[in-house]
Amino acid sequence: MWRLKVADGGNDPSIYSTNNFVGRQTWEFDPDYGTSEERAEIEAARENFWKNRYKVPASSDLFWRMQVFCLYITGHLDTIFPGEFRKEILRYLYCHQNEDGGWGLHMEGHSIMFCTTLKYICMRILGEGYDGGKDSACARGRKWIRDRGGVTFIPSWGKTWLSILGLFDWSGCNRMPPEFWFFPSFLPLHPGKFEISWKKVRHLCAKEDLYYPHPLIQDLIWDSLYICTEPLLTRWPFKRLRQKALEVTMKHIHYEDENSRYITIGCVEKVLCMLACWVEDPNGDYFKKHLARIPDFIWVGEDGIKMQSFGSQAWDTSFALQALLACNMTAEIGAIIKKGHAFIKESQVKDIPFGDFKSMYRHISKGSWTFSDQDHGWQVSDCTAEGLKCRLLFSMMPPEIVGVKNLNDYLTLSTSCFPYSKNGGLAAWEPAGALEWLEMLNPVEFVGDVVIEHETVECTSSAIQALVLFKKLYPEHRKREIDNFIKNATKYIEDVQMPDGSWYGSWGVCFTYASWFALVGLAAAGKTYHNCLAICRGVEFLLNLQTDDGGWGESYLSCPNEKYTPLEGNRSNLVHTGWALMGLISSGQAERNPTPLHKAVKLLINSQMEDGDFPQQLTMEDS
Repeated sequence: MWRLKVADGGNDPSIYSTNNFVGRQTWEFDPDYGTSEERAEIEAARENFWKNRYKVPASSDLFWRMQVFCLYITGHLDTIFPGEFRKEILRYLYCHQNEDGGWGLHMEGHSIMFCTTLKYICMRILGEGYDGGKDSACARGRKWIRDRGGVTFIPSWGKTWLSILGLFDWSGCNRMPPEFWFFPSFLPLHPGKFEISWKKVRHLCAKEDLYYPHPLIQDLIWDSLYICTEPLLTRWPFKRLRQKALEVTMKHIHYEDENSRYITIGCVEKVLCMLACWVEDPNGDYFKKHLARIPDFIWVGEDGIKMQSFGSQAWDTSFALQALLACNMTAEIGAIIKKGHAFIKESQVKDIPFGDFKSMYRHISKGSWTFSDQDHGWQVSDCTAEGLKCRLLFSMMPPEIVGVKNLNDYLTLSTSCFPYSKNGGLAAWEPAGALEWLEMLNPVEFVGDVVIEHETVECTSSAIQALVLFKKLYPEHRKREIDNFIKNATKYIEDVQMPDGSWYGSWGVCFTYASWFALVGLAAAGKTYHNCLAICRGVEFLLNLQTDDGGWGESYLSCPNEKYTPLEGNRSNLVHTGWALMGLISSGQAERNPTPLHKAVKLLINSQMEDGDFPQQLTMEDS
């Protein structure tokens, strides 16, 4: 049986931590763990998920793909993913195959060539035969691919992975020369400013994957690199320049690896950095340190094993603690609050990135919070804001309840970790300063806005809330700077409001999510329904969308379409209902007309299950 291990570094000598692995979550399989009754419950949960997978594809984690490629290439698949791991990975692939035989970018998404091809290959690598897999998964997936022109229509990113696997010729891939790192940093095309026959198929892409079509200028750049630049850089004497460029690239990879304790910024980058280290030295310490951190990405549910981005421990804990504190039940749950406070303290980043971090295009991180745990090392603005809010709230409580507070300079330094832009908005990771037109160079056909950092309403709102509370407790600390930040951030939220009164969300679905953050942020800054037109319009937007049962329900299609899309039949969604409720409450709706709030609360109360949980629901347009 599977069991979750917390704050466990294991026995691998290649792994290390900055705070004794606080917050680390890993899974292990123990065939002797649990009773026969518990094992029966797990099998029942798996069977129930399988039967209802098309109705509710999100798992409830009732018992607590590219990684496979990388381990297959490097020869470590059997070591890292033994039998039970493979079994659960395959279970996940089966459970989330769409009825048409393909797989989507997420569990509710329509099938696309990129995901279907990679998952098909993953099943074959894990041992499934030509027509194998549960419910003929391989045969159905292969038919979907062939019916849409074959793998030559996979997007650029997929062509790269197929070439790495030896299933596609490199001449069918667009080039991304490492020599870009030699450009002066002031140039817009410098990589530090963005993330990022065979010859005739380089620009092919299946229509199902084509969310962001390449503009003509981008295809011209790829063709120029392919026809003119690449032949030169692979021949003497320019070959020496290529070697130097690769050395600079590896320097950046090693810097990122060390600063994140080999977790990297996320699961997509993880496998690429790990593969680069293996190519450099298959038996080297860099690659071994990468292998030791693979368990950090694994999560087990009734639908099998999945790869998470890198965990969300700090983010989840911050909101959970704020919810518990808002319940005013401190006496009943004092022990839980005390443990939560300790985790938040231990998870705060205590150091800046080592060395000359600015030359490596990193932002200050000391005093921040990451999305997951301290070892990750990557500061995130809204995670920092929510973590700071927790520590400030705890600082106002007696120590016998929350433990030793020890407010030190890390608390005040966290106010330096907000990467605000000239327009007053906040991006998630680092200051958004690159030119918008660089998005025209986005090589990923199925995702938009990935080349440069963008400000978001959610991050900006969280920072406003945190700094308003900070200012209340420490009114003289960096007073002018904080006042200016709140003023400019408030104006940013007002400026980016949509014509219908909503805000577009970047980190949740979608207009409901962002409108919640926007209304709470504006209210924290002192704005009210009576003195702020943006709040009035935002409130009206939410009230006009309340469903007949008192809730709110928005389709995830609002995100790619950038237009509000309700769930089919105006169905409500409990999570969306909670978001809208919090936004309306912050705007003073209870004083104006509490009836909409009462209807929404009634829906939530009546939807709660016997164990106190709430049911999983779809965020799709179709039922």
